[in-house]
Amino acid sequence: MPPKTVLVVDDEAEIRDVIHVFLRNEGFRVLEAKHGLEALERLESEKVDLVVLDVMMPELDGIRTCMKIREISGIPIIMLSAKQEEIDKITGLSIGADDYVAKPFSPLELLARVKAQLRRSGMAVPKEDTSDAIYVNDLVVDIAHHRVTVKGREVSLTPLEFAILELLASHKGQVFHADKIYEKVWKEPTGYSDNTVMVHIRNLREKIEDNPREPRYVKTVWGVGYKVEK
Repeated sequence: MPPKTVLVVDDEAEIRDVIHVFLRNEGFRVLEAKHGLEALERLESEKVDLVVLDVMMPELDGIRTCMKIREISGIPIIMLSAKQEEIDKITGLSIGADDYVAKPFSPLELLARVKAQLRRSGMAVPKEDTSDAIYVNDLVVDIAHHRVTVKGREVSLTPLEFAILELLASHKGQVFHADKIYEKVWKEPTGYSDNTVMVHIRNLREKIEDNPREPRYVKTVWGVGYKVEK
């Protein structure tokens, strides 16, 4: 099996070098880019499995780069930023990032996050061709082929959005608290999740609901959690 490829995008060469060394020592193939425009060029010419993306960069910053990547790909994106305010984290997640690491960071922690995201996205890919699918009215969650359609229209979801929808749709009528969703989808204990689940639910609704403010599929049980109706 060929090594997974990680694209590291940061305007600081020292940070790229540190990340590159840690990832390479774990067997990853590592590509580098100094800013968003260079990153998009790399994505056009190379097969990339995950992007580590700094927020503050010249030419094209990380937020706009993330948005452009999401127009063409659902690969995992981990944002890096020296900003630690909650609003910055929510902004990163709301435009399609899968995880967020604040600078200064431990390279070992970042490495663990990279492995977790790749493991999560890999689990979404079927090992064999089956016809398993979950039907919620006119929404179809095709687990085997990692596809979601609404009224016959295919919807592009990130691995985390798909995992959340699969969890809820597989347990119709059951209410999941945000902490429980985090534990089951992120495979980590809660503690730093904050608004992470809420932001991903909001992004998911934007993609599958006709009116995200009045959702038909993923519903909120106020004060309790989220569910998909039977």
